[in-house]
Amino acid sequence: MIIMFKSLSKVLEKAESFDFTRGSIRKGILILSIPMVLEMAMESVFALVDLYFVGHLKESNHAIQIVGLTESVFAIIYSIAIGISIATTAIVARRIGEKENTQAAKSGVQAIVIAIGINLVISILGFVYAREILLLMGASEASVDYGVLYTKIMMAGSVFVMLIFLINGIFRGAGNAIIAMKSLWIANISNIILCPVLINGFWFIPAMGVTGAAIATTIGRGIGVVYQCYFLFYGRGILKIKWNYFVPDYSLIQSILKLATPGVLQYVIASCSWIFLANLVATTGGDYASSGYQTAIRIMMFFVLPAWGLSNAVATLVGQNLGADEIGRAEKAVYKTAKYNMIFMGSIMIVCFCSAHYLISFFTNDEIIIRIAVNALQIMSVGFIFYGLGMVLNNAFNGAGDTWTPTWINVFGFWIFQIPFAYLLVHYYEMGPTGVFIAIPVAETLITLLSLMMYRRGNWKRVLV
Repeated sequence: MIIMFKSLSKVLEKAESFDFTRGSIRKGILILSIPMVLEMAMESVFALVDLYFVGHLKESNHAIQIVGLTESVFAIIYSIAIGISIATTAIVARRIGEKENTQAAKSGVQAIVIAIGINLVISILGFVYAREILLLMGASEASVDYGVLYTKIMMAGSVFVMLIFLINGIFRGAGNAIIAMKSLWIANISNIILCPVLINGFWFIPAMGVTGAAIATTIGRGIGVVYQCYFLFYGRGILKIKWNYFVPDYSLIQSILKLATPGVLQYVIASCSWIFLANLVATTGGDYASSGYQTAIRIMMFFVLPAWGLSNAVATLVGQNLGADEIGRAEKAVYKTAKYNMIFMGSIMIVCFCSAHYLISFFTNDEIIIRIAVNALQIMSVGFIFYGLGMVLNNAFNGAGDTWTPTWINVFGFWIFQIPFAYLLVHYYEMGPTGVFIAIPVAETLITLLSLMMYRRGNWKRVLV
């Protein structure tokens, strides 16, 4: 594995010298997507590692629910981080395409300043009101008493989540996805080593249970951020960071926020919808249904995030090619990336549908949780091909700087359609949690069809960044 990783690194380290506005589009997609796929796979591993170890604790129904609900709340933090990252990637990619490398570096640093300021408020509020947040999400008093410290620690360390996404967005905009990939590999290896030690205890280290999972994950992400910062400041790539770039540039901050706001909104809208669905499952199905749903979601995201990594390649390609006034290449990049992503997600759909029981039983021994999770995973996997296309279109809009289009699509798809539809199935048709499972692929399919319609209109080609 180490030999394979070194060989891959040698090939992909040429990425930053590759001109994505010339040459083979397929090669450009390959250079960008391989590290991005591995990067996103590593991000999804964080939740799976925690899920695996806490799923084998004595009170696994409480542990799984707390980990899952905390991840659902963290979706808002992910949304803000991804939203700012999208804007940063678009600006950095556009400046690189225009050969304005200094401005690209300054934009990336100012985005870091913005992210740290926003996260400071979120982490304090999340730490102080962790119990109330879990109860609002539908967790039982017993589950909250069992694992509230897990949520507090995760919220306190959420700045590392924000930074790891954002700094990776800077590297991706510059076409250097290999550093982004390596940072998450390092973070995950640290987490995988620390999780069993802190959860189960080792030598002089006491067993901390679910609390140990939070400490391990926070330390792991922190190590990944340190690695990123080293290459951001002392690397030999296109971007040259200087300390005076951290002095707030209010005109630049304003332009980043103007572009980032709809990007943040589009993901917050989606994340809040997922939080509502998690609450709907927990309040209508109880602890076991909530644990089953959260288990299925974590496994689904393990497969979806690599596809998101593949689709991320199109954001860099669209941004740099529009910056170089190569509109035709940008369109070809979208088409080819969409084809590859749909093939990948179609394969994953078959795996999840046919092997759901095996996948779920690896993470928990509880038969009730397994039964509910299998049902959820099989239903949600039906829409995977549409997810694959939708991701690419979403990243094409964002890479072009057209962040408002996917925002309005998400408002309609998630809040005007998905939430009322799920509520109708759960309560009016008395389908319980299964109604939530059905609403997810139906809404995602609708969102993809709307995105395709807006993409064909072509307004994204004329956006100025």
